[in-house]
Amino acid sequence: MLLLMFVSIATYAQKDELKAAEKAIKSGDYITAKASVDKAESMLGSMDDKTKAHFYYLQASTYGALSKTSSVHYDKAAEAYDNLFAVEKALKSTKYTTLAQPELQALVTDVSTKGIASYQSGNYASAKKELHEVYMLSKKDTVFLEYAANAAYLDKDFDASLAYFTELKNLGYTGISTEYSALNNETKQREVFSSKTEMELMKKTKGYSDFQETTTESKKPNIIKNIAFCHVEKGDTEKAIEAVKDARKMDPKDVGLILTEANLQIKLGNKDAFAKLMNEAIALDPKNHVLYYNLGVISAEQGETAKAMEYYNKAIALDPNYKDAYVNLGAAMLEKDKELVEEMNKNLNDFKKYDAIKAKQVTLYKEVIPMYEKAYSLDPKDHETVKTLLSLYENAGMDAEYKKMKEVHDKM
Repeated sequence: MLLLMFVSIATYAQKDELKAAEKAIKSGDYITAKASVDKAESMLGSMDDKTKAHFYYLQASTYGALSKTSSVHYDKAAEAYDNLFAVEKALKSTKYTTLAQPELQALVTDVSTKGIASYQSGNYASAKKELHEVYMLSKKDTVFLEYAANAAYLDKDFDASLAYFTELKNLGYTGISTEYSALNNETKQREVFSSKTEMELMKKTKGYSDFQETTTESKKPNIIKNIAFCHVEKGDTEKAIEAVKDARKMDPKDVGLILTEANLQIKLGNKDAFAKLMNEAIALDPKNHVLYYNLGVISAEQGETAKAMEYYNKAIALDPNYKDAYVNLGAAMLEKDKELVEEMNKNLNDFKKYDAIKAKQVTLYKEVIPMYEKAYSLDPKDHETVKTLLSLYENAGMDAEYKKMKEVHDKM
């Protein structure tokens, strides 16, 4: 009798809190509703499954509404929706699921809109949270986990980015989708439609032609690649190499991955592995000016100035309008200036020797100047190039050129 009495009291308490929550929700008082569902949650262990379904629905509705004003409630809402669907699935019931689904969809739409807006505005700190919440609220929308991973990477939150990309890998995510597009007859630009239905509607108009239905490539190689890059950013060189090798198995001809591994190998002091990878990259894409430029950057970082200059010259030969190669070539040539300055400092009292070294320095500057002049002609708005030219003209005694560049500099 005592047991029955306690069960009866517990049942009444549960029902009272659920009724109070339901009443508060109907009146839009979600603060009061939260207080009631929080009390009811402490009684969850004594609820039967039907009561649990009712409770989870009220909890989901409450926290879902509260999350619109405070993002801290998203996780609780997502958990409540998941629990509701699981309990009713076991009961083979859809009583509350039917009510919850449109609420959940509205919440997903609201959060995804915020997340996409944050991402587009460059607010990656907010975007990574909001886009991840979309995924938590609707696990079937895996693409939002990818968006969250990218946002976290751009926010330099490499721990979160690595966790999200790893989860995508473990889920077997490919990102493969069917894309529907057509040529806009007025703009002559190809446009992508949101669905096949929309494309079919556009076929009935005269505004579009050349309708296409294409399947996008798998994003799996990029997922593996991004895992490697996260390890690189975190400084986990060994793990990064392991991840890069996994990525290369999927895309062995990706020159970017080869360069990444090469850079990692040189950090570990593995010069033979570095050289082998460099040769492999060149063999795959011998006419890629960017590749030679990157090889120049890596060589310069290792103090191999002569080799760096050779690569920059090859990049320029392949693309005579590649501004960055001219800038880096000029910088590499100026490495010799450090030695000249040291020699000059050692011979401050030997005027004849000092003047001879100074003449060498002026000659060097005049050899370098054409590199920066070409870079300036390709990008006149680059402030750093203008500053460098200004300094070179001044030190080389090129007064007329200095005066003209000073006018350009002062107007920037």
